[in-house]
Amino acid sequence: MIDVQALKAKASDWPKGNGLDDMTVGQLFEHHWGRTLSQEDNTRFSTMTLHFNPLYFNTEYARAHDHESVVINPMLVFLTVFGLSVEALSESGGAFLGVEKLTFEGTVYPGDTLTARSKVISLRDSDSRPDGGIATWHTEGFNQRGERVIEFHRTNLIAKRLEGK
Repeated sequence: MIDVQALKAKASDWPKGNGLDDMTVGQLFEHHWGRTLSQEDNTRFSTMTLHFNPLYFNTEYARAHDHESVVINPMLVFLTVFGLSVEALSESGGAFLGVEKLTFEGTVYPGDTLTARSKVISLRDSDSRPDGGIATWHTEGFNQRGERVIEFHRTNLIAKRLEGK
């Protein structure tokens, strides 16, 4: 039987993400996870978000519009690439302040694997939160062939240096 109390006594907090003071303008983050998107991911996402464009679930329709198969819903591409960046950039917590300059640059198909990288483009202290600051990153998403398929800027309020880092 597992002694839960003994495990808890041995455990220590593990800080999540990076704080504002852990970043510098120009710093590049190669996000270490990738994600292969499947037909099922696409169908479920499109259905649950009421995206009923036949390009996302009708192979013959997609082929009739010069695609090799159904197209991955661009919003799923965006959210996947955004999600790949969270661990390094904003997992420490803080308000999401927005996305700008969102550009879809290539079609993503079922079976494509997306990876991401982000560059810090601005950092500043928060005027209203002395324990935090505002960070903006330029994030790019690539398919398995290294072709950029999406890019955007996103801004978050993030904590200053995390304890224990």
